[in-house]
Amino acid sequence: MDNKKRIINLLMGPGLFALIVFALGSSGVTELNAAKGIGVGTWMIYWWVTRPVDITVTALLPVALNALFNMVPMDSVISQYASGSIILIFGSCLLTAPWSEIGLDKRISLKALSLIGPSMKSQITVWLLAAVVMSNMMPNVVVVAIFTPIAVSMLAAAGYKDIKKCEVATPILCAIAWGSQVGGAGTPLGGAMNITAISFIEDYTGKEFMYVDWITRMLPYTIIATAVVLVVMLLKPLETNSLSGTKEYFEKCYEELGPMKKDEKISLVLFIAAMLGSFIRPLYAELLPGLVPAYLFLILGFLNFVIVSAEKKEMLLTWDKAQKEVMWGMLLLFAGGLALGQILVGSGANESIATLISKANLSGGLGTIFIFTVFACFISEMTNSTVSAAVTLPIVIGVTTQMGLNPIPYIFTTAMGMNFESLLPVSVRAISVGYGLDPEKLLKNGLVVCGARMVAAVAVGYLTMLIWSGFGVL
Repeated sequence: MDNKKRIINLLMGPGLFALIVFALGSSGVTELNAAKGIGVGTWMIYWWVTRPVDITVTALLPVALNALFNMVPMDSVISQYASGSIILIFGSCLLTAPWSEIGLDKRISLKALSLIGPSMKSQITVWLLAAVVMSNMMPNVVVVAIFTPIAVSMLAAAGYKDIKKCEVATPILCAIAWGSQVGGAGTPLGGAMNITAISFIEDYTGKEFMYVDWITRMLPYTIIATAVVLVVMLLKPLETNSLSGTKEYFEKCYEELGPMKKDEKISLVLFIAAMLGSFIRPLYAELLPGLVPAYLFLILGFLNFVIVSAEKKEMLLTWDKAQKEVMWGMLLLFAGGLALGQILVGSGANESIATLISKANLSGGLGTIFIFTVFACFISEMTNSTVSAAVTLPIVIGVTTQMGLNPIPYIFTTAMGMNFESLLPVSVRAISVGYGLDPEKLLKNGLVVCGARMVAAVAVGYLTMLIWSGFGVL
C-alpha cells in the first residue's frame, strides 16, 4: 500500500466514527452512547478491511476509544484481554509450542498424508480432509501453519519450485486453508471465533457452556460443508491430472523420522488429555467446578515448563521458546473482538441495531436465518471469523431477544455462516499467500466456494432448526 492511500485509510476510520456519531446520535436516530458504539465497530471493521495498520493494532482500539469517550465501564473492556477465553487459547499454544522442535507436528501430518495417491483429485481430497480432521483438534491457523510448508516441500520435490506460477499448487494450498476452516467450525478448539461465540452464549445463559453441545450441534454442518467444498473443488477443471512421487515422498519423510520419541509421546498425551478433559467436562463439572477447559489447558500446558526432555536434558518448553511460539497477535485480535462486543452491548449499540433490523418485519424463519448468515459470512470474508463473531453475535442476540425468540439456535446458525473465509489474503489464508499462493487465484477460486458454502450454511441451519427440537436447548 502506498503512503498516500495508507494515510487516507487511516483518516477514514475516525472520519466514519465522527460521521456515524453525528448522523445517528445528534439526529436522535439512536442514543448518543449507542451511536458511539456503532462508530467504534465501523471504525474497526474499516481498518480491518483496508489495513492501514496491522489488524492486531486495530484490536487495541476499544481500549483507546473507550478511554476517550467513556462509553462503558473500562473494567469490562480491559477484562476481555485477560478473559478465560484468552487463557484457553494461551494454554492451547503452550501445549503445542514444543511440537515443532520435537517433530510431533510433522509426524502427525505426515502420518495422515502418507496414503495420498498420485492424482490431483486424490491430493485435493486428502489435503482437504486432513485439514478438516486436524482442525477438530487444534486451531485452524495452527493446522495451516503446519500443513502449508509440508505441501510446498512436496511440490518442490515433485519439481514445482515456483509456487506462485505453479497451477497445481493453487488447489492444494486452497484445500488446506479451506479445509482447516470447515473443520474448525466443528469444535470450540477450531479457532477464536468459536470461543467468542461461546463467551456470548455463557454471558446470555449465565452458566458454563459444555463443549459437547457445540460439537453435536455443528456436526451436521461440518459434514455437509466438507462435502460441498470438496465437490466444488473436484468439479473444477484441472490443468494437471496427476503428480508423480507424492505418496513416496510422504512415506520417505515419515520413515526418516524413525520411531516416536519419548518427548513426542509426552506432548501427545498432554494434548489428548486436554481435549478429552474438555469434551467430558459434564462428567466432572460438579466434582471440580473450577476446572473449566481454559484452566485445564493452562495447567497441562504449564507442565511443559517442568517436564525434562529425554533427548536434550532440558525442559520441553522454555519461556524464550514460548515467546516465539505463542501467537500473541491472535490473542490480541481475539481479545479486541471480545472488547468490541462489550462496547456494542454496554453502549446499547447492539439494541439500537437490533431495533433497526427488527423493523424489517423478520419472522424468525428462513428470511431471518438468511440475513444473519449472509451478514456473518460477509463480515468474515472482509475481515476474519473472529471479528465477525464479535460484530454479528451481539446483534443476533439483541434482535432475537426483542422478537421474543430463543437466541441460541440463531447463534449456532450464524456461527455456520461466520466459520469460513475464502476470498482475501487475510487470516489463515495469509499463511498460504506468504508461501507463494497468488492472491488473484485465491479470489478467483474462492468465489464459487464461498457461494456454495454460504448456501449450505443457510440450508443446514434452517433445516436443523426445523427438524431438531432440542437444537436450541443447552
